[in-house]
Amino acid sequence: MHVAFVHRRGFGQFAALAHHLVQAGNEVTLVTETVDQRIPSVRVVRHRAEPGPRVHAQMARHLSAPDHHVRIGHRVAETFDAMAGLGQIPDVVLGHIGWGSMMFVKDVLPRVAALGYCEFFYRAEGADVGFAPDDKPDSETRKRLRLRNIAQLLSLEAIDGGISPTNWQRSLYPADAQQRIEVCHEGIDTRRFRPDPAASLRLPDGRVLKAGDPVITFVARDLEPYRGFPQVLEAAQKVVRRHPDALFVFVGGDGVSYGAPPPGGGSWKEHLLASLDLPPERAIFPGVVAHSVLRQLFQISAAHLYLTYPFVLSWSVLEAMACGALVIGSDTTPVQEVIRSGRNGLLVPFFDTDALAEAILGVLERPSDFRALRAAARRTVEQRFRQDDCLARQLMLIGNATRKTIAISNEMHIA
Repeated sequence: MHVAFVHRRGFGQFAALAHHLVQAGNEVTLVTETVDQRIPSVRVVRHRAEPGPRVHAQMARHLSAPDHHVRIGHRVAETFDAMAGLGQIPDVVLGHIGWGSMMFVKDVLPRVAALGYCEFFYRAEGADVGFAPDDKPDSETRKRLRLRNIAQLLSLEAIDGGISPTNWQRSLYPADAQQRIEVCHEGIDTRRFRPDPAASLRLPDGRVLKAGDPVITFVARDLEPYRGFPQVLEAAQKVVRRHPDALFVFVGGDGVSYGAPPPGGGSWKEHLLASLDLPPERAIFPGVVAHSVLRQLFQISAAHLYLTYPFVLSWSVLEAMACGALVIGSDTTPVQEVIRSGRNGLLVPFFDTDALAEAILGVLERPSDFRALRAAARRTVEQRFRQDDCLARQLMLIGNATRKTIAISNEMHIA
């Protein structure tokens, strides 16, 4: 089978599936603006990148983002039209619907099955917007968010079905659209991400971290409010006062992936540290690290902190759980879908830094009390997010959409 993936930034959520399809002998094409990684034997077709949203003199308010998405949709459609002219017509197209990439695929390939990755539908209530106490969306914000969903709504109407990674993310979509969206996570490689009591990691300053040390980890693409970085920093300050040996490792970049930059610009890290009394030797900021280093940190972690606005669920929290980390998370809806407090992790109110600090201190002072929760966290990922199982479901959805048999790698281990 010939499977084409569409994503602006490379393989994104489709990397494991693309790798498996190639191993099984299928033909795979990636249509993209930029390439985040190379997978041998995958044909990469890059379309011209569109500049960011721009406002024209005669453009109605808040139409800059939808205009940008339409232009991206045209680029992808032109790419598939050119491929079709060369006889390179896929059996199925699987693409992210958030940026307009899938908007016109069925118009140029009407007889090709098309499935959309449905990651996040914007809402003025019940999700990230309005979650912070000082965030009161006005009517202009509400209108902007409604228009922000144009590309997704048009894509959903055209394609044959959708895939969302979690039930909560699926629930954000309109009720009639939810009926056409299946829940299927990309999966976690539980053979790679697993507990290791002998794990250790040497820091650039020569210090060696190992399992059993009072190491608290925090991981985000960027260190910013959407992932609770301000609350974690404040809690760290409180923990260190009572447990001076505690060491916090904050993994992430200094940019802004979601939300707004801090007042005055710069990074949230610099902005927040200026007002806190956190001893520099108790906080490590390694920036963005290799995936192998991340795995070691999860295996070493005495407590892994994962706070998030009601937003997309990060792979990192599932990878940490697969490594047997004790996750202390926020009691927000995406996290509640995976973690039951007191059963496979601990949950605290997002903005309650006292509760977060007390939970961390409890884990540091009584580590043996939480062994069962660590084991349960690992079981949760094995039972619900094991990569081979998720891949099998993705392949089934592709097979159902195309009504064709798809080659499956003999490396898969399906429970």
